[in-house]
Amino acid sequence: MLTGIKAGWKTFSKKHPTVAQFLIFFLVSNGITVLQMILMPVFKGAFGMTSLVNTDFQVWHVGSNTDGTPYYIFNYAAGELSKGGGGGLAYFLAVEITMAIAQVINFFLQRNVTFKANNSAAKAAVWYVIAYIIITIGAAALQGVYKAPIYNLFMSGLDMGAGGEAVADVITMLINSAISFWVFFPIFKVIFKN
Repeated sequence: MLTGIKAGWKTFSKKHPTVAQFLIFFLVSNGITVLQMILMPVFKGAFGMTSLVNTDFQVWHVGSNTDGTPYYIFNYAAGELSKGGGGGLAYFLAVEITMAIAQVINFFLQRNVTFKANNSAAKAAVWYVIAYIIITIGAAALQGVYKAPIYNLFMSGLDMGAGGEAVADVITMLINSAISFWVFFPIFKVIFKN
């Protein structure tokens, strides 16, 4: 049976290479998202026990929110999320370290498994890092639109407290993953050549 599945997949992927790549990309991306959901609470918990929680990390002021408060691309105000803060530098580091680990693993899996690329790994890595930085900045800018309402809804609106914070963490991570998913596939088609 396994041999038949392999033969069927091989035939399908020859007839529809982009669809086959997309399906593998989808599976790998979802696996990476699960990894992020495992790593994020670990890093958040570890950094949450440090004074970094009380260190503002608000970078790139680009205007104002609808309520008149400053709008930052990276907006991690000092203080615990559960107490109305933004998690500070601790939360920023937890997010970015989780993302960096996930993206390193993603790079090699997508390059070697999904696209079976044989072009220069160094050149592909440079373009991958450039794309990652641009996508990270774009996703961070979009977070300003949905992050606060999601956390407010689950922590205060539904009165879930710390449980609501965990649910909001997962939802914002899924939104970030979805943004990356839809943006990265066409980029990978360009940088991972066979």
